[in-house]
Amino acid sequence: MLLLWRNGWSRVSLADPYMRDLSRMSAVELRDALASGEVSAREATGHYLAAIESRNKQLGAFVTVTADRALDDAAAADRLHAALVKEGRLDELPLLHGMPTAFKDLTDVAGVPTTHGSAALEHKAAPEDGALAAGLKMRGVISLGKTQVPEFGLTAYSENRVAPPSRNPHAMGRSSGGSSGGSAAAVAAGFVPFAPGTDGGGSIRIPAGACGLVGLKPGRGVVPSGAGAGDAAKLVVAGPLAKTAADAALLMDALVPRDQARDGGYLANVGRAPKPLRIGLSLDSPWAGIYPFQIEEEAMDALALGIKLLEKAGHRVGEAEIRYDNRYPEAFTTAWTAGVGSARIAPRREALLTPLTRTFRRRAQQRSASKVNEALSFLRQFEHDTITQYSNWDMILMPTLTQTPRPIGWFTGGGHSGEPWPSEWAGDADEDYKRQCQYAPWSSMVNVCGLPAISIPVHMTPGGLPMGIQLIGRPGSELPLLQLAAALESS
Repeated sequence: MLLLWRNGWSRVSLADPYMRDLSRMSAVELRDALASGEVSAREATGHYLAAIESRNKQLGAFVTVTADRALDDAAAADRLHAALVKEGRLDELPLLHGMPTAFKDLTDVAGVPTTHGSAALEHKAAPEDGALAAGLKMRGVISLGKTQVPEFGLTAYSENRVAPPSRNPHAMGRSSGGSSGGSAAAVAAGFVPFAPGTDGGGSIRIPAGACGLVGLKPGRGVVPSGAGAGDAAKLVVAGPLAKTAADAALLMDALVPRDQARDGGYLANVGRAPKPLRIGLSLDSPWAGIYPFQIEEEAMDALALGIKLLEKAGHRVGEAEIRYDNRYPEAFTTAWTAGVGSARIAPRREALLTPLTRTFRRRAQQRSASKVNEALSFLRQFEHDTITQYSNWDMILMPTLTQTPRPIGWFTGGGHSGEPWPSEWAGDADEDYKRQCQYAPWSSMVNVCGLPAISIPVHMTPGGLPMGIQLIGRPGSELPLLQLAAALESS
């Protein structure tokens, strides 16, 4: 049975009426408890389904909850555990045996509708798992359902016409970010211990920053899943959203092919301190020329604290002057929106698209193939030039976001804080896009460069809103980025 938000919630029948509280366990601790048999997969699954049932209606993190399917998968996981124990082969247990998680509603999960956040599409059940879901299921995860996303993953907020907006667990009137906003909200709220996200222009790091999580965007090609057929610029990569660096490292171990793991993997090494690093501080952005932005005091407070913690850990932070080509915004926007122009949408249903999607779809359809190829060629040159500048430093540092998490409806100008979701949006598409670029001006160029980057929570405002810093690493520096996150956690 699929539990969808619009159909209301049916009560989840839990196997153990005296089920212990697992909410204080980290993902690593839960993984160990599941592997040892201290906690059953059905018990863990039931715990998180109960949390979703209790609070998702208010939070909007999940669009679809597959409760019965998850409990069946958990029972099968428990049978596998019992069989391996009996045969003395417990070392063959999958890495993430029995670990509950969720997939954003851009990722195909067999037998479950993939809405892509769009009311303009027919929501048919996916015939098979996408690469990301298939890979993690092989490592033992149990999917609890699909999480909220913006339409086609295009925006830095997770609001659409399919389901209520994904809200921030730290402040329900605020957005959880996008496009992995529902997954970030689910992790921050304790609906799942961790979750995979995908990031094509900031879609892991933006919601991580907004929800106070560790969010790692691996470098291009490190994780062999996440990208779609419409991603000609090779921007999208899958990565972890988690409460701690160790939890993110555990999920990275599952996302990266086993034959590519080095020195025992990410989790085995995340607690080790990296060598002293030269870190370049830069507030420059390729968006500044077209969309000048202001950095709020809360973001600068987080940056100052991040610098203090990094220096305390033995790293040197200095100012880095980075110059970006002012042709970047047009080229990135052309590449970023090309896929929506070719999306198969029946003409009679195009009116159901959000104003931003409809506007960018029309513009994409009006561009020639040579214009798109010209943009892609420019982005490759931009990648080379930017990496050359970054190479003077071991890492580049800036705030994750310029502002505190934005109110629901702030980007569209609609101020939609309540239900039901309105039939017409008040906002203008170009103003919407401008606000997103000003909110997260240091995200998309990392995807263009194919570099790894991480958002690390370092500060909580007096009003209880999380703020983070972003570190951009050299190719192959996913582990040092996670090690820095772990070091800052312990400071």
